[in-house]
Amino acid sequence: MDTVAGSAPAAATTGPLPVRPMLTHAAIHVWDLPRMARFYEAVLGLMRTDQGHSANYKVDFIFYTADASKHHQFVLVTGRPRDVTFNVVNQLSFHVESLGEVREIHRRAAAAGASALRAVCHGNAWSVYFRDPEDNQIEVYADTPWYIPQPYGDPLDLSLSDEEIRRRTEEACRRSPDFCTSEEWSRRTRARLAG
Repeated sequence: MDTVAGSAPAAATTGPLPVRPMLTHAAIHVWDLPRMARFYEAVLGLMRTDQGHSANYKVDFIFYTADASKHHQFVLVTGRPRDVTFNVVNQLSFHVESLGEVREIHRRAAAAGASALRAVCHGNAWSVYFRDPEDNQIEVYADTPWYIPQPYGDPLDLSLSDEEIRRRTEEACRRSPDFCTSEEWSRRTRARLAG
């Protein structure tokens, strides 16, 4: 079976290639819709595209996007049960284009009083993690040009220059025996997806 080092084996298939749906949006139930809306608009800069009430389900919605070609990528929905004793959302991840944008989100999250704020270098990405006002974990990340097997994580010191962060990240990645560029990883993955 064809596998890439550090990755799970591909599922066996028969016949034509399987349909592979693409993840396009996420929705979470919330307790306090106005508070959560303020947080996501202030920290992530998401644009509200629609909002309304469903009489059938007796819930309110706010739809958001950061891409003009998509009506929504993220949705806040009322109706989170008050008696849930655990957080049902594992993590919501948002992509940005640069390390500078990761820094800006870190700054905004700190200014908004986000809890559990931390920065991590995953080798293939630079990430900041934090909790929203209802304790959902958020990740905002930018890709690096390198690949190493996951999970991998070192503390990310955002007080360093972009050049120093890039140098340290590449150095750490190159120590992995399965290191390659992200372009090479993508090429291998495309080949695996094609069967």
